[in-house]
Amino acid sequence: MTQTFNLGARSIRVGLIADQTGPLSFVGLANVNVARMVIGDINAKGGLLGRQIELIVEDSATDDSVAAAKARKLVAHDHVDVLFGGIYSSTRQAIKGPAVTEGKTLYIYPEQYEGQESDPLIFCTGPVPAQQLDLFIPWLMKETGARKFYLPSADYVWPHVMNRRVRQLVTAHGGAIVGEEYFPLDHVDYRDTVEKIARSGADAVFNTIVPPGVTPFFEQLHASGFQERGGQLICTYFDENFLNMVPAAHVEGLYGCLDYYQGVAEPFSKKLLAQYDALYPGQAQFTAGGACTGLYRGLRMWASAVTEARTLAQAEVVAALDHARIAEGPGGPAAMVPGEHHARLNMYIAQARGGRFEVVRSLGAIDPQEQQVAALQATA
Repeated sequence: MTQTFNLGARSIRVGLIADQTGPLSFVGLANVNVARMVIGDINAKGGLLGRQIELIVEDSATDDSVAAAKARKLVAHDHVDVLFGGIYSSTRQAIKGPAVTEGKTLYIYPEQYEGQESDPLIFCTGPVPAQQLDLFIPWLMKETGARKFYLPSADYVWPHVMNRRVRQLVTAHGGAIVGEEYFPLDHVDYRDTVEKIARSGADAVFNTIVPPGVTPFFEQLHASGFQERGGQLICTYFDENFLNMVPAAHVEGLYGCLDYYQGVAEPFSKKLLAQYDALYPGQAQFTAGGACTGLYRGLRMWASAVTEARTLAQAEVVAALDHARIAEGPGGPAAMVPGEHHARLNMYIAQARGGRFEVVRSLGAIDPQEQQVAALQATA
């Protein structure tokens, strides 16, 4: 289903691909809310370059083939000036083909992911492994005493890359990986894995299983008594929206590391959350794990770049976006690292306690440590 907002004959067109149906619908609906909120605010203040912004939303139905088709439609039919969206890394790749490789359209990917994207027309505004793991894992090992890590994982690129970095960090700090498994996204029976975790003597489970499999995995792990035995449950992407998917007891004590939690004390973050909640009360919350924060800062950075460039000409917008920054955003300020197309972000460690996340440590601003991206004209 296509939705359009703020139509205008000479409008600037922003495309958003969101999982409004399917297993990630609770994330997709929140993403649509964020885009409507930010673009509504920009339009209320006069738009960009004296023109209103038209938001065109397409439902990818948590299906990569659908996402690819919708990306092709947004680029070839709607002629969007910029494209946002995608949660799973496989969805990003599905969008990239028709939108970037074929369509030569600027694409801003808002979700936490494995890093290593280096196309000149792609910018990434969520955290990458260097930001989520390099300080977090050593801190957790020191704080909890965990040394034996088991890695149950979904079988796609993000978990594989995350696990490689976890292995490096754990072994460098005197720990060991005692098990590592990969499962299809729709896998739901983890009883054998839970038994292996118990037999392995693991005192930490670093989980990268994603919906829909994560709910039964956490249920089965909890039923085995893992947390009662003092085991540490770790899931970097888990946020307040994901907490709504599971009974609080199943994830009590879970540690995560994101660029924002609703409990962050930073004043603008509190103001932004209050604005969102007033506009969109309900279950689709403003959170970090499902790309709301990355989408917010991506839209704001893109708008800043267009304003600086004083044109929609792609080369000029890309050049301005390369050093874009926002002084205020969810979790604090953010800035693109010149040449990397990834953002320096404030990062936080939080723990699930009684059905809520409590921030236990602020890590400050962390660089993404990504590779330099080739100049746009080199691939044009």
